[in-house]
Amino acid sequence: MKIVGMICEYNPFHNGHIYHIKKVKEMFPDSFLVLVLNGYFLERGEISLLTKEAKTDIALEHGIDLVLELPVVFGTQAADIFAEKAIEILNYVGVTDIVFGSETNDIHLLYQMAKIQLEPEFDTRVKKQLDLGINYPTALSKAMNFPVMIKEPNDLLGISYAKAILKNDYKICLHTIKRTNSYHDLLSNDSIISASNIRMKFKNQEDIMNFVPAKVPLLFQSYSEKLLFQILSYQIMMNSDLKSYETVDEGIEYRLKEAILVTNSLEEFIQFVKTKRYTYNRIHRMIIHILLGFTKKINQELKLDYLHILGFSQKGQQYLKKLRKQVNIPLKPITTSPIYEFEKRAAFFYELLTNSAVQIFEKSNKPIIKKEN
Repeated sequence: MKIVGMICEYNPFHNGHIYHIKKVKEMFPDSFLVLVLNGYFLERGEISLLTKEAKTDIALEHGIDLVLELPVVFGTQAADIFAEKAIEILNYVGVTDIVFGSETNDIHLLYQMAKIQLEPEFDTRVKKQLDLGINYPTALSKAMNFPVMIKEPNDLLGISYAKAILKNDYKICLHTIKRTNSYHDLLSNDSIISASNIRMKFKNQEDIMNFVPAKVPLLFQSYSEKLLFQILSYQIMMNSDLKSYETVDEGIEYRLKEAILVTNSLEEFIQFVKTKRYTYNRIHRMIIHILLGFTKKINQELKLDYLHILGFSQKGQQYLKKLRKQVNIPLKPITTSPIYEFEKRAAFFYELLTNSAVQIFEKSNKPIIKKEN
C-alpha cells in the first residue's frame, strides 16, 4: 500500500481540492492518504476563512485518511521553511509519495531548479541581486540564470519540496498534477477556480456555490480588519525592539513605526510599508509574527518535537496503531513545547478576530474521528 502525502491550506476548500484528491486516488488506487494541513494563519500571512477544525472535518469527509497539523510557527514562514517542515512531518509518518498541483506539470524541471538552488554559491548570488534593491522572487530568478523562468506559486513551492527532499535525503517521490487555473486569475467562473478568486468573490458578496461544496460557505469565518489594525498598532507603538521579531529585517522597523502614525487602516498601513523588497506577502507574514510575538531567537531554537494528529478515518486509526510502535516522535502535542505555546496564541488571536470558538478545539487536543457510513 502506498502512503501518499498532500500539503494544503484549504483557504477555502473548493472543487479544485476535490479534483486533487480524486486524481491522487486515480494515480494510486490502493493508497493511504495523509494530509499536512496549515491552520489559522497561512503561508502568505493570510487569515484562514475556515477554522482548523472545519478544514480537518471536510478533508476527512472527502477521502483523506489522516490529517496532521503544520504548526503556525512553520506555516507562516516563507516557502522553503513551510515546505521543509511539511515534508519532515510526512517523512515521519512513512509517506512514500507526495502529489501536488503544478503549473508546468514538469517534475524533472522542478528538480533541476532545486539542485541549482542547493549549490553552495547560490545564496551569495541571490544576495548580490537583493543588494541591487529588487524583490526576493526576482532576485531568485536572476540568480538561477536558467533558460526557463519559474514564477507561478505552485511551481515555486514544488521547487521547495524538491529541495527539502534532496537536502535531507528523504526516500519520497514527488508527483505533479496539472493545475487547471492560475492563482492570479480573479475573473474566471469555471467550476474549478483559484482560492484567491473564491475569496475575492466572497468579499464582493458574489455567489460562490458553484465553486465549493455546499456546506463550506456556511463555515466561513469573517475577521475584523479594524480590530487587527488596532492590536497591531498597539504592539508596534509599545514595542521598543521590533527588529527582534521574525521577518522584521533591514531597518524596516522604523518604517513600521512611521506607518502606524500616519495610516488609518490595515490596507493603508500595508501600502505605506510595501517596497520592492517588502512584498505584500512578506508584510502579511510580518504582521502575524508581531501579533503572535514570534521572535528571531525563538525561531532559531525551534525544532519539530511532536506531531499533532487533527483527525483520522477508520483506516487512519488502524494505520496509527502500527505507527505508534515505529515512529520516534510523540504523536500528540507536548504542552511545554514552544510550538504548542504559539499554537495556543494563534487560536486565541483567531478567536478574537473572528469571534469564533476555536480555543475549545485547540485545548482539547482531541482528534476528529470520521464516522463511517
